This record gives sequence, C-alpha cells and structure tokens, in this order.
Amino acid sequence: MLPAQGREDQGFEVQADGRRVDDGAIAADGALAFEIPLTVAGAVYLMWLGWGVLRRPAGLGASTEPMATSRGQIMLKGAGISGLNPKALLLYFSLFPQFIRPADGWPVAAQTGLLSVLHMTACAVVYLAVGVLARTVLRTRPSAARAVTRSSGAMMIVIGGFLLAERLAV
Repeated sequence: MLPAQGREDQGFEVQADGRRVDDGAIAADGALAFEIPLTVAGAVYLMWLGWGVLRRPAGLGASTEPMATSRGQIMLKGAGISGLNPKALLLYFSLFPQFIRPADGWPVAAQTGLLSVLHMTACAVVYLAVGVLARTVLRTRPSAARAVTRSSGAMMIVIGGFLLAERLAV
C-alpha cells in the first residue's frame, strides 16, 4: 500500500509544480477570467461523475490485470496516473486562486507551494487511512461497500452543486 501512496503523491507534486508556475503568470496579468468557466466545468464534471457512481456503483472483486513486478514500476505507473488526473487539476485551478493573495508580501509561487504541500499531506493521510479501512472493513461487509459508494456519488453531486451555485451567483 505504501508504494501506491508514494506514487499518488508524486503525481500531485508534478501538478503542483505546474500550478506554481501558472499562478505566477495569472497573478502577474491580474486576469482570472477563466476561473469562473473552469469552476463551472469542474462542478458539472464532478456532478456527472457522481451520477455515474450512483447509476453503476463499482463492485468489490479481484483485478484481472497482472501486478507490476517492482516497486519502481508501481511508483511510475501511479505518478503518471495521478499526474494526469483531471480532478486534481480542476482543484488547483478552481479552488487555489481564491486563497492566493499577491499583495500579502509572500511570492505567489511560495503561497501556491504551501497550499500544494498541505494538499499533498492531506491526500497522503486520507488515502492511507482509506486504504487501511477499505481493506479491513469493506471486504468483509459488501453492504458497507455499497453504502460508501452511494454516499460518495451523492457527495460528489452535492459538492458540484455547491460549486456551481457559488460561481453562478457571482
């Protein structure tokens, strides 16, 4: 489980590095005109994902894919998957700008870097806890697995709805 966690964090780090560079350009221009359309697109996408989870919840079962042979292959695959994850990119582009204040004296790259480190740390803690709990609880209780899946789908729809309402009210 730890190699899998490391690979997720590597992918988020790649996105965070790109985000720090991009925030500097955005703050220098002072133009965040794309923030609202991007947040709306992200909210709609999140609601669409939630609806898909509610319609067809995934079941527990063994994977038919062969496992990677080394920790390095596992790390590389995971870094590539999480580095190209559109949900994390939407998080960076839609949520982070509201917490970045160019006039506060900190460089924009440092502010974004701090937010990125906090995000990666939170992801590491949550994913590790979810992995441990999923292995111990959900395998033995299929009804709990279905309830968690349905709750996740419903939460995606609700969060997407809140994001959409917030951005359209502006």
